[in-house]
Amino acid sequence: MSRQFGSNFGRSAASQISTTASSEDASQVRRFKQLLLDEVDLQELALLDNEQRKIRLERILTHLISREGIILANRERTALVTTVINEAVGLGVLEPLLGDESISEVMINGHDTVYIERFGKVEQISSAFTSEAQLLQTIDRIVSTVNRRVDESSPMVDARLPADSRLPRGARVNVILPPLALNGPTVTIRLFPKAYGITELMARGSLDRATAELLAACVRARLNIIVSGGTASGKTTMLNALSAFIPERERIVTIEDAAELSLSQVHVVRLETRPPNVDGKGQVTIRDLVRNSLRMRPDRIIVGEVRGGEALDMLQAMNTGHEGSLATVHANTAEDALARLETLATMSDVEVPFVALRDQVNSAVDIVVQLTRTSDGARRITEVCQVVSRRREEFTLAPIMQWDDLAETPSFVRFGLTHQLIERLRSRGEQVPLDFATADTPAAETRAN
Repeated sequence: MSRQFGSNFGRSAASQISTTASSEDASQVRRFKQLLLDEVDLQELALLDNEQRKIRLERILTHLISREGIILANRERTALVTTVINEAVGLGVLEPLLGDESISEVMINGHDTVYIERFGKVEQISSAFTSEAQLLQTIDRIVSTVNRRVDESSPMVDARLPADSRLPRGARVNVILPPLALNGPTVTIRLFPKAYGITELMARGSLDRATAELLAACVRARLNIIVSGGTASGKTTMLNALSAFIPERERIVTIEDAAELSLSQVHVVRLETRPPNVDGKGQVTIRDLVRNSLRMRPDRIIVGEVRGGEALDMLQAMNTGHEGSLATVHANTAEDALARLETLATMSDVEVPFVALRDQVNSAVDIVVQLTRTSDGARRITEVCQVVSRRREEFTLAPIMQWDDLAETPSFVRFGLTHQLIERLRSRGEQVPLDFATADTPAAETRAN
């Protein structure tokens, strides 16, 4: 006698996965999952590419559904097949989330609570894992792809997932298990952002055309630029966009904790840190890579995030022939960015007087680009400043551009450039954008930190 499958599968596959299934439907999914796993040879499947694997599994599962005498409409059958395959050999409820370009972060707080970040806003979704065991199985599948494990003896893991057909952008995953995580297994998956160019960022309102032209000229003229901002303010995206203006002929070395940058140039060497193994050995830090990069004959060094003693090595590199380097740092204002670099440099194992560190920062950093994530989720350059202090002076910045959100019509406000910056750009064959050359404020007003 034929049986009708639960009505939840009358939706599209993606819609079905994002809705918590009824207990009857969940039971059916578990039953067909087991039937599928009993039928297939997982070792044979591993030899197939993703498309071939999908076709093979769909064919087998369709046969199993018919064999069990279940009558389904086409959409219902498609939804059931998709869900069972995701449960059996995929990542279950995560599958449609990881493929959604509008989602930048997935946060799992125990098996029954899932949040996502979309367009800068965090929201809870109805999708959830049916049990803690199912979530743990999914975690094992995720970390096994990068030859890592997480269990009672090693309850935390942080790893980068390479891009593939399931995860076209790549991601960074952090897992922490009970008893450290009181809510149950907790997973945070940061999906690497799409590599937006400067034109796309202008279209999104992150900056105006005049500022984009000036920053492009600064990159080509080999000024050292620090991109500063809070968490999820768009620092990596901006760093990637600015790097596009580095001339093709130059040798670039990128250094990151998790390789997110996607440079268009041909001569790029990408370096990535390595965490310690289960015995606490084998760690390779940002600082190790910065030091090693100096022996690799780089024209430019790009550091995804400066957050420790490597700040001193980065500053020294900028001061000793590696002009035009770029880096990001966590800070809420341009002034704070300089102070933070100074503080981070003290974390080096090299004893350097504090005043000498100020000399290093003043000599190394030319431009600070400050990014802010606003309450509506927008990411925007709120300030561009030139470092005009010298030697061991107090940090002093000259504003180049600021976002004025208190005006009747919020807009980017441009200031006149210092004579020093104008001359430096011209000496490198760059034209000063007319919008800055004719700015209402003829001379930049400086401010001390």
